[in-house]
Amino acid sequence: MRIQPVILSGGAGTRLWPLSRAGHPKQFQELCGTGTLLQQTAQRLPATDDIEPPIVICNEAHRFIIAEQLREIGITPAIIMLEPVGRSTAPAIAIPALWVKDPANTVLVIMPADHFITDAEGFRAAVHQAARLAMNGTLMTLGMRPTSPHTGYGYIELGTPLTEAATAYNVAQFREKPDATTAATYVADGKHLWNSGIFVFRADAYMAELDRLQPKISAACRKAYSVGKRDLDFLRLDHDAFATSPDLSVDYAVMEHTTNAGVLPASFGWNDIGGWPALWQLGFKDANNNVTHGDVVASDVQNSYIHSDNRLVAVLGLKDVAVIETADAVLVAAMNRVDEVKNIV
Repeated sequence: MRIQPVILSGGAGTRLWPLSRAGHPKQFQELCGTGTLLQQTAQRLPATDDIEPPIVICNEAHRFIIAEQLREIGITPAIIMLEPVGRSTAPAIAIPALWVKDPANTVLVIMPADHFITDAEGFRAAVHQAARLAMNGTLMTLGMRPTSPHTGYGYIELGTPLTEAATAYNVAQFREKPDATTAATYVADGKHLWNSGIFVFRADAYMAELDRLQPKISAACRKAYSVGKRDLDFLRLDHDAFATSPDLSVDYAVMEHTTNAGVLPASFGWNDIGGWPALWQLGFKDANNNVTHGDVVASDVQNSYIHSDNRLVAVLGLKDVAVIETADAVLVAAMNRVDEVKNIV
């Protein structure tokens, strides 16, 4: 068995606007921890006897910043694959699955580049356990044990035990992001996990299900890959072929429809940095429960995230707000409505 890390580095840069932009999304920034989120992701599964160097698949416009950030931390990727157009995660995963030389014995570990994980050792242990389960053809995902009734995450309902020791389970159902009442029910019943978006499966098993469930995606990706051109450290996919692929996530395209999905419950300090509340949650809080960055003065302010890149930012008499200052834009938003920033972007 070979483990092949695959880093998905897409995204439109909307959820952390104005700090994150289409040309410089959040995975290329130092938001929490040491290094950028991309660098942290690449270091989570270092190359060993059974782990290959990572594959990165990304927007063509980001190729040089990715190459430079990996060079800074001494990681040489197996290859950087360039998407000519964005087509979500189901097609993005197909290209690395087609690239590996021994797909029946290679387990792909699909890692979004913008997640933050505090327990890297626990993450590696979960990946190895899931990889062993995936060798029989099961399409595994890592489910996070919920610590709160979070409404910003999708959930996975546990089915029957996948192993005799009941350490992993068949997936009964993938569930959409719930309202607060439903989320509380999910957490209380102990049968639901957060959907992390981290997948572990054999390359050939994924392509077999993609062929069966989404033949248009499979056909487009196979052609885009076969006609693609190697350019130094990059693989350029054929534009016209890749553009014909339906734009579907791996959840919608495959995982919600396959009868062969498994989930491994895990806890390793996972956060998908889905918006400003996530950075508030992860940050160091002062006596008034505020997280600040840069030149900030907060007077009679509570439960807020205030970020300054360039100028003095003063906030007075507010609570539960996000205030983000950059060189060319300022966002002031109620914390419980920051998801709507995509409408502004």
